[in-house]
Amino acid sequence: MGKTPDQRPAIADITTGTELRRWYWLKPELEEHARACGLRHTGGKFTILDRLAHFLDTGETLWPGDNRTAPKSKFDWHSADLTPETIITDSYRNSQNVRRFFRKHADPGFKFNIAFMNWMKTNTGKTLADAVVEYHRMKAEEAQPGFQSEIAHHNQFNQYTRDFLADNPQMGMKEVRHFWALKKALPSDTGRHVYERSDLDL
Repeated sequence: MGKTPDQRPAIADITTGTELRRWYWLKPELEEHARACGLRHTGGKFTILDRLAHFLDTGETLWPGDNRTAPKSKFDWHSADLTPETIITDSYRNSQNVRRFFRKHADPGFKFNIAFMNWMKTNTGKTLADAVVEYHRMKAEEAQPGFQSEIAHHNQFNQYTRDFLADNPQMGMKEVRHFWALKKALPSDTGRHVYERSDLDL
């Protein structure tokens, strides 16, 4: 019996990057297929997806996204003595050493979150004192009524959950998981599976 257009094909049968991106894949599935294709299988889920899509479309085993310029700075964020005057370098890493600094200088309960990590990575040249100020600004923003934290781009389920419950406050996680299972089994022309009110008709 043949496969219908709405049934996900076996990953090994897919021949184009566009088709690969139409379907929802677990990270272990992508890692396994990357290994089978002789590609790097490290990094985030969408990084591996990009490598595979590039390989399918070009036959090239090297994905351009992996050719990143090495950091110019040799500053070691894992072991260096950090002070408020420390400059954020292009070699910045979210390390235990950095966490200890912020717990001492910003907040004893300091924890990294997506928004703050992104700020640190995109503010080379500023100081850790600047980062402390930004941390407190973000904490004040979080305290405002209606604030919603940023959801990582790759975490489609968490975004689906937030959007589903916002549109259907009378429902709960049981319904979220039910409709998410139906949704992710379908193809998506955008390569992402996002909540739509029509999902309730699935």
